Formats: sequence, structure tokens, C-alpha cells
Amino acid sequence: MRTFLKLLLVATILNISCTGEIQTHKSKDNKLSKAEKKEGWILMFNGKNTKQWRGWQRPDHPGVWSATDGTLFCKALENDDAEPGQKGYIIYDGQFSNFHLKVDWKISEGGNSGVFYLGAEEGYESIVNTAPELQVLDNERHPDGKKGKNGNRLSGALYDLIPAVPQNANPAGEWNSVEVIVKDGHVKHIMNGKEVLSFQMWTDEWKELVSGSKFPKIREDWHDVPREGVIGLQDHGNDVWFKNIKIRKL
Repeated sequence: MRTFLKLLLVATILNISCTGEIQTHKSKDNKLSKAEKKEGWILMFNGKNTKQWRGWQRPDHPGVWSATDGTLFCKALENDDAEPGQKGYIIYDGQFSNFHLKVDWKISEGGNSGVFYLGAEEGYESIVNTAPELQVLDNERHPDGKKGKNGNRLSGALYDLIPAVPQNANPAGEWNSVEVIVKDGHVKHIMNGKEVLSFQMWTDEWKELVSGSKFPKIREDWHDVPREGVIGLQDHGNDVWFKNIKIRKL
């Protein structure tokens, strides 16, 4: 009996100790490990402010974007309710060609957003005119989930071009981790630890693929994606959260 009580007491002490550690443990979100720093990763969002993020062709960022609870948050706002300058996509202030990008995202119910890369800012009214997009979506509720071809507008997809297979996105309200790797025109999308698509830009096959999408209506030579460009996040009028945004040049 004494042995049992001693074991029970030890277990209780350990439980309290562990609980204390959990309560005082600092979040590892929006930080770089020693290994990541050594490998050359750049932290694009520190969880505290929107430094180095700005609006398209403007020095500041639209009002719907803020650093909130350790996330880069876009607040839902309808166009009709917005004042000038409140809405819009945001871009990171830097140019990248060959890179490995990592982003965690969470979408609201019925929400839509996206992660853009290789966008050319000068001379274009929107990042959509030049940049491929990794789709961010509530697959179950947003109408875009049922449009396009073979699921090429669902989460993780190369929007309107190539579906994410497997389609392994977590539902609205839960976090997803995605990666984009670009090396000499070869691109991979990784979602929740699995490679879901890959493709090669600037080939005849790529040009043919783009020709069957919505993009030639946006820009006739949309297939000629810039060799270097900006990273952007989409304001689609829905609540969306991003964190752990980091990039490494290849």
C-alpha cells in the first residue's frame, strides 16, 4: 500500500511539473531554428508586426491585414463596405527566382485565398496577371471547389491548372502546412508533408496547359511566367490566417 501511495505521489508531482512546463513553454511559431539559420532560411513574418509586407504598388499595406495573435491575418471585408485602400493583396518586399517557400495557413468557413509566387509588380495592375497561385480554400463550402477541372481549384492546387493529388487539405478552421519549391522552372507543391504536384514551366507542354485555362483571358502571354518575382498573399474577402512564413534561396 505504501509503495502504491509513493508511486501515486511521484506521478502527481510529475504531472504538475509537466503541466507547468506546458504552460510556460514559449511557442516555436514564427521562429527559425539554429539549423534553419545555418541553412540560410529567411523568416518572412515574425508574428509581431507586418514589417516587409506591403500592398501591391504601394509602400504600406491594406487595412484588412494585421499581425494578430501571432498570425498574419486578413479580415473579411466586402468590397461595398471597404474604404479606399482598405482591401488588397499583400506582397513580401523582395525578389526571388529559385527558392523553397514554407507557409502555414488556416481558412475560415466558406473562405478563399491563395499564395502567389514569381509575380512581376512593375507594369501590372495585379499579381494575378503574372504569378502562379497555390490555392487556399474551404474545399467543402466555397463554390470554387466545384469549378475548374478535376479539382484544380481545390486547396494546394496550381490554381485552374493542376490539381493537388492527393487532396489532403485539412478542413476550414484547421491549420495546413504548404511548401513551394522552384528550381530552374521546375516547381513542386507540398501540402501537409506530401508532394501533391510538380510541373515544368516555359515548355511547349506548359504553354498548352495554360492555353486551356482562364489565364490567357487575363494576359495573352500569361504562360511566360517571370523568371524572378515577388511572393504574395491574397485578400479574397474572407478571414484567412498565415504563420511560419519562411523562404530559402536555392
